[in-house]
Amino acid sequence: MAASRRNPAPDAASRAGTQAGGDKPEYRVEALAKGLRLLSLFDEQRPTWRVSDLAVASGLPMPTVYRVVMTLTAEGYLDHLPGGEYRPGVRTLTLGGAALRSLDLVALATPKLQRLGEATGETVNLAVLTGDRVLYLVRLRNADLVTANIQVGSTLPAVHTSIGKLMLADLGEAELGDRITETSFPGQHGPNAKVSLDELRQELTQIREQGWALQDEELAHGLRSVAGPITGAGDRVIAGVNVAVQARDWSTQRIVRELKPVLLATCAEISQLAASGSA
Repeated sequence: MAASRRNPAPDAASRAGTQAGGDKPEYRVEALAKGLRLLSLFDEQRPTWRVSDLAVASGLPMPTVYRVVMTLTAEGYLDHLPGGEYRPGVRTLTLGGAALRSLDLVALATPKLQRLGEATGETVNLAVLTGDRVLYLVRLRNADLVTANIQVGSTLPAVHTSIGKLMLADLGEAELGDRITETSFPGQHGPNAKVSLDELRQELTQIREQGWALQDEELAHGLRSVAGPITGAGDRVIAGVNVAVQARDWSTQRIVRELKPVLLATCAEISQLAASGSA
Protein backbone atom coordinates (compact mmCIF):
# COMPACT_ATOMS: atom_id res chain seq x y z
CA MET A 1 0.00 0.00 0.00
CA ALA A 2 2.74 2.48 0.97
CA ALA A 3 4.81 1.52 -2.04
CA SER A 4 1.96 2.18 -4.44
CA ARG A 5 1.40 5.63 -2.99
CA ARG A 6 5.04 6.51 -3.50
CA ASN A 7 5.03 5.61 -7.17
CA PRO A 8 5.10 8.76 -9.29
CA ALA A 9 2.66 7.20 -11.77
CA PRO A 10 -0.54 7.92 -9.78
CA ASP A 11 -0.23 11.62 -10.57
CA ALA A 12 -1.14 10.98 -14.20
CA ALA A 13 -3.83 8.58 -13.12
CA SER A 14 -5.33 11.10 -10.75
CA ARG A 15 -5.45 13.68 -13.53
CA ALA A 16 -7.24 11.23 -15.77
CA GLY A 17 -9.65 10.37 -12.96
CA THR A 18 -10.39 14.04 -12.40
CA GLN A 19 -11.31 14.54 -16.01
CA ALA A 20 -13.33 11.33 -16.14
CA GLY A 21 -15.23 12.40 -13.04
CA GLY A 22 -16.42 15.55 -14.78
CA ASP A 23 -14.39 18.04 -12.75
CA LYS A 24 -12.88 21.02 -14.54
CA PRO A 25 -9.11 20.51 -14.95
CA GLU A 26 -8.57 24.22 -15.51
CA TYR A 27 -9.38 24.74 -11.81
CA ARG A 28 -6.53 22.45 -10.73
CA VAL A 29 -3.79 24.26 -8.80
CA GLU A 30 -0.61 22.32 -9.53
CA ALA A 31 1.42 23.74 -6.63
CA LEU A 32 -1.33 22.79 -4.19
CA ALA A 33 -1.63 19.32 -5.74
CA LYS A 34 2.11 18.79 -5.29
CA GLY A 35 1.95 19.87 -1.66
CA LEU A 36 -0.93 17.50 -0.98
CA ARG A 37 0.92 14.68 -2.75
CA LEU A 38 3.92 15.20 -0.48
CA LEU A 39 1.77 15.32 2.66
CA SER A 40 0.09 12.05 1.66
CA LEU A 41 3.45 10.27 1.84
CA PHE A 42 3.58 10.66 5.63
CA ASP A 43 1.95 7.69 7.35
CA GLU A 44 2.31 5.39 10.35
CA GLN A 45 4.92 3.27 8.58
CA ARG A 46 7.05 6.31 7.75
CA PRO A 47 6.13 9.40 9.79
CA THR A 48 9.31 11.36 8.95
CA TRP A 49 11.02 12.09 5.63
CA ARG A 50 14.06 13.85 4.26
CA VAL A 51 13.60 16.23 1.34
CA SER A 52 15.73 14.02 -0.93
CA ASP A 53 13.62 10.96 -0.13
CA LEU A 54 10.40 12.88 -0.74
CA ALA A 55 11.68 13.84 -4.17
CA VAL A 56 12.42 10.22 -5.04
CA ALA A 57 9.11 8.89 -3.68
CA SER A 58 6.98 11.57 -5.31
CA GLY A 59 8.79 11.71 -8.63
CA LEU A 60 8.99 15.50 -8.39
CA PRO A 61 12.16 17.53 -9.10
CA MET A 62 14.30 18.19 -6.05
CA PRO A 63 14.05 22.03 -6.33
CA THR A 64 10.25 21.77 -6.52
CA VAL A 65 10.08 19.48 -3.48
CA TYR A 66 12.37 21.81 -1.53
CA ARG A 67 10.19 24.86 -2.25
CA VAL A 68 6.99 23.00 -1.36
CA VAL A 69 8.47 21.62 1.86
CA MET A 70 9.73 25.08 2.88
CA THR A 71 6.25 26.51 2.25
CA LEU A 72 4.49 23.75 4.20
CA THR A 73 6.95 24.23 7.07
CA ALA A 74 6.45 28.00 7.12
CA GLU A 75 2.67 27.50 7.24
CA GLY A 76 2.87 24.98 10.07
CA TYR A 77 1.92 21.87 8.11
CA LEU A 78 5.39 20.33 8.51
CA ASP A 79 7.91 20.45 11.36
CA HIS A 80 11.68 20.44 10.70
CA LEU A 81 13.38 18.02 13.09
CA PRO A 82 16.96 18.51 14.41
CA GLY A 83 18.17 15.52 12.38
CA GLY A 84 17.08 17.14 9.12
CA GLU A 85 13.86 15.15 8.59
CA TYR A 86 10.34 16.53 8.44
CA ARG A 87 7.13 15.36 10.10
CA PRO A 88 3.49 16.55 9.98
CA GLY A 89 2.99 19.74 11.96
CA VAL A 90 0.31 20.90 14.34
CA ARG A 91 -1.85 22.41 11.60
CA THR A 92 -2.02 19.05 9.83
CA LEU A 93 -3.17 17.43 13.07
CA THR A 94 -5.76 20.17 13.54
CA LEU A 95 -7.17 19.52 10.08
CA GLY A 96 -7.37 15.81 10.76
CA GLY A 97 -9.09 16.36 14.08
CA ALA A 98 -11.59 18.74 12.50
CA ALA A 99 -12.38 16.19 9.81
CA LEU A 100 -12.96 13.44 12.37
CA ARG A 101 -15.18 15.69 14.48
CA SER A 102 -17.20 16.65 11.41
CA LEU A 103 -17.72 13.01 10.47
CA ASP A 104 -18.84 12.19 14.02
CA LEU A 105 -21.22 15.13 13.99
CA VAL A 106 -22.73 14.08 10.66
CA ALA A 107 -23.35 10.55 11.96
CA LEU A 108 -24.97 11.84 15.14
CA ALA A 109 -27.02 14.56 13.47
CA THR A 110 -28.36 12.89 10.33
CA PRO A 111 -31.27 10.93 11.91
CA LYS A 112 -32.45 14.06 13.70
CA LEU A 113 -32.10 16.13 10.52
CA GLN A 114 -34.10 13.56 8.56
CA ARG A 115 -36.92 13.83 11.09
CA LEU A 116 -36.75 17.62 10.87
CA GLY A 117 -37.05 17.42 7.09
CA GLU A 118 -40.00 15.07 7.34
CA ALA A 119 -41.73 17.30 9.90
CA THR A 120 -41.33 20.50 7.89
CA GLY A 121 -41.37 19.17 4.33
CA GLU A 122 -38.56 21.60 3.55
CA THR A 123 -34.83 21.43 2.82
CA VAL A 124 -32.54 20.93 5.82
CA ASN A 125 -28.79 21.68 5.92
CA LEU A 126 -25.95 21.14 8.38
CA ALA A 127 -22.85 23.29 7.88
CA VAL A 128 -19.73 24.55 9.62
CA LEU A 129 -17.72 27.75 9.34
CA THR A 130 -14.44 27.58 7.45
CA GLY A 131 -12.68 30.89 6.99
CA ASP A 132 -15.28 33.33 5.74
CA ARG A 133 -17.49 30.64 4.18
CA VAL A 134 -19.83 27.91 5.34
CA LEU A 135 -19.13 24.32 4.31
CA TYR A 136 -22.14 22.03 3.83
CA LEU A 137 -21.80 18.66 5.58
CA VAL A 138 -25.40 17.45 5.18
CA ARG A 139 -28.06 18.53 2.70
CA LEU A 140 -31.49 16.93 2.73
CA ARG A 141 -33.33 18.52 -0.15
CA ASN A 142 -37.11 18.32 0.17
CA ALA A 143 -38.08 21.29 -1.97
CA ASP A 144 -37.24 22.91 -5.31
CA LEU A 145 -35.02 25.72 -4.09
CA VAL A 146 -33.37 28.56 -5.97
CA THR A 147 -29.87 27.32 -5.03
CA ALA A 148 -30.41 23.88 -6.51
CA ASN A 149 -26.68 23.43 -7.19
CA ILE A 150 -25.74 23.32 -3.49
CA GLN A 151 -24.57 19.90 -2.37
CA VAL A 152 -22.48 18.30 0.36
CA GLY A 153 -19.03 19.87 0.08
CA SER A 154 -20.32 23.15 -1.35
CA THR A 155 -19.30 26.41 0.31
CA LEU A 156 -21.17 29.71 0.38
CA PRO A 157 -20.34 33.18 1.73
CA ALA A 158 -20.96 33.17 5.47
CA VAL A 159 -22.15 36.78 5.44
CA HIS A 160 -25.13 35.91 3.21
CA THR A 161 -26.31 32.67 4.84
CA SER A 162 -28.29 32.04 8.02
CA ILE A 163 -25.80 29.43 9.30
CA GLY A 164 -22.88 31.66 8.43
CA LYS A 165 -24.27 34.66 10.28
CA LEU A 166 -25.17 32.48 13.25
CA MET A 167 -21.57 31.25 13.53
CA LEU A 168 -20.02 34.65 12.87
CA ALA A 169 -22.10 36.05 15.73
CA ASP A 170 -20.34 33.62 18.09
CA LEU A 171 -16.89 34.99 17.26
CA GLY A 172 -15.00 37.60 19.22
CA GLU A 173 -14.51 40.97 17.61
CA ALA A 174 -10.83 40.37 16.78
CA GLU A 175 -11.48 37.01 15.13
CA LEU A 176 -14.47 38.40 13.28
CA GLY A 177 -12.32 41.19 11.86
CA ASP A 178 -9.64 38.71 10.82
CA ARG A 179 -12.09 36.44 9.01
CA ILE A 180 -14.34 38.97 7.33
CA THR A 181 -12.82 41.40 4.84
CA GLU A 182 -14.09 43.29 1.82
CA THR A 183 -13.60 40.18 -0.32
CA SER A 184 -15.96 38.23 1.95
CA PHE A 185 -18.88 40.12 0.37
CA PRO A 186 -19.28 38.82 -3.20
CA GLY A 187 -20.83 40.89 -5.93
CA GLN A 188 -23.58 38.37 -6.64
CA HIS A 189 -26.17 38.18 -3.89
CA GLY A 190 -29.84 38.61 -3.12
CA PRO A 191 -31.69 41.94 -2.85
CA ASN A 192 -31.46 42.19 0.96
CA ALA A 193 -27.79 41.27 1.43
CA LYS A 194 -25.50 43.27 3.69
CA VAL A 195 -22.47 44.53 1.77
CA SER A 196 -20.01 45.37 4.56
CA LEU A 197 -19.05 44.18 8.03
CA ASP A 198 -20.10 47.49 9.55
CA GLU A 199 -23.56 46.98 8.09
CA LEU A 200 -23.68 43.39 9.35
CA ARG A 201 -22.49 43.99 12.92
CA GLN A 202 -25.84 45.15 14.31
CA GLU A 203 -27.56 42.03 13.03
CA LEU A 204 -24.81 39.81 14.48
CA THR A 205 -25.43 41.39 17.89
CA GLN A 206 -29.13 40.59 17.61
CA ILE A 207 -28.38 37.01 16.51
CA ARG A 208 -26.04 36.53 19.46
CA GLU A 209 -28.75 37.69 21.86
CA GLN A 210 -31.65 35.69 20.41
CA GLY A 211 -29.74 32.49 19.59
CA TRP A 212 -30.91 31.98 16.00
CA ALA A 213 -30.51 33.65 12.60
CA LEU A 214 -32.73 34.45 9.67
CA GLN A 215 -31.68 34.83 6.03
CA ASP A 216 -34.19 36.90 4.06
CA GLU A 217 -33.35 36.83 0.33
CA GLU A 218 -29.73 37.72 1.05
CA LEU A 219 -28.09 34.74 -0.62
CA ALA A 220 -30.44 34.74 -3.63
CA HIS A 221 -33.76 36.18 -4.69
CA GLY A 222 -36.65 34.04 -3.53
CA LEU A 223 -34.77 32.10 -0.85
CA ARG A 224 -35.20 32.37 2.91
CA SER A 225 -33.88 30.23 5.77
CA VAL A 226 -33.72 30.07 9.54
CA ALA A 227 -30.72 28.63 11.38
CA GLY A 228 -30.09 27.28 14.86
CA PRO A 229 -26.81 26.41 16.64
CA ILE A 230 -25.14 23.12 17.42
CA THR A 231 -23.07 23.82 20.53
CA GLY A 232 -20.04 22.09 21.99
CA ALA A 233 -17.80 22.56 24.99
CA GLY A 234 -18.23 25.92 26.66
CA ASP A 235 -21.43 26.49 24.66
CA ARG A 236 -19.35 27.45 21.63
CA VAL A 237 -21.21 27.14 18.33
CA ILE A 238 -19.51 24.31 16.41
CA ALA A 239 -22.02 24.01 13.55
CA GLY A 240 -25.39 25.22 12.40
CA VAL A 241 -28.58 23.70 11.05
CA ASN A 242 -31.02 25.56 8.85
CA VAL A 243 -34.35 25.01 7.18
CA ALA A 244 -34.39 26.62 3.73
CA VAL A 245 -37.64 27.61 2.03
CA GLN A 246 -39.07 29.46 -0.94
CA ALA A 247 -39.89 33.07 -0.11
CA ARG A 248 -43.11 32.87 -2.12
CA ASP A 249 -44.42 30.22 0.26
CA TRP A 250 -42.98 31.41 3.55
CA SER A 251 -43.05 34.92 5.01
CA THR A 252 -40.44 35.74 7.63
CA GLN A 253 -43.21 35.85 10.26
CA ARG A 254 -44.40 32.37 9.35
CA ILE A 255 -40.83 31.04 9.40
CA VAL A 256 -40.28 32.36 12.92
CA ARG A 257 -43.69 31.13 14.09
CA GLU A 258 -43.70 27.62 12.57
CA LEU A 259 -40.14 26.58 11.69
CA LYS A 260 -37.98 28.19 14.37
CA PRO A 261 -39.38 26.22 17.35
CA VAL A 262 -38.96 22.77 15.77
CA LEU A 263 -35.56 23.75 14.38
CA LEU A 264 -34.24 24.89 17.76
CA ALA A 265 -35.61 21.76 19.43
CA THR A 266 -33.73 19.63 16.89
CA CYS A 267 -30.53 21.63 17.40
CA ALA A 268 -30.79 21.15 21.16
CA GLU A 269 -31.14 17.39 20.70
CA ILE A 270 -28.13 17.22 18.39
CA SER A 271 -26.08 19.40 20.76
CA GLN A 272 -26.87 17.02 23.60
CA LEU A 273 -25.81 14.03 21.46
CA ALA A 274 -22.61 15.81 20.44
CA ALA A 275 -21.80 16.55 24.08
CA SER A 276 -22.35 12.95 25.16
CA GLY A 277 -20.72 11.51 22.02
CA SER A 278 -23.41 8.90 21.58
CA ALA A 279 -26.74 8.48 19.78
